[in-house]
Amino acid sequence: MLDGVQVINPQTVYDYRGNLTIIQGNYDIPFDIKRIYYIWNNVGKHPRGGHAHKSLWQAFVAMHGACILAIDNGHRRIDYALNDPAECLIVSPNKWSDISKFSSDCVLLVLASDIYDEKDYIRNYDEYLRYVQHEV
Repeated sequence: MLDGVQVINPQTVYDYRGNLTIIQGNYDIPFDIKRIYYIWNNVGKHPRGGHAHKSLWQAFVAMHGACILAIDNGHRRIDYALNDPAECLIVSPNKWSDISKFSSDCVLLVLASDIYDEKDYIRNYDEYLRYVQHEV
């Protein structure tokens, strides 16, 4: 596990009516939720991500299907299999992420700590490496 990356199992209530999983901002995850988005219908299995955030926190949940979320801190890269809607992968800022190997039925939910801000993105990996070297 990389520093700044955490897998949690939020409270899930299982009963005959179906399962209910609860994720609360600043309780289950370490930030207020200001943006929610999801990736779905990626039938071409095209990679997503390919960037880092300077200050944004994110929490990823594979609501349906599966994908691989590769997280890189500039020194080490770890692939995390997302395939369980009762698991949530929390990623702190300053991590490069690549999302790949989407199953055809994958629905990937992302909870973010802030609204979209292009200035928060680093989209070039070499630039990212220079950025994290200066953060140390």
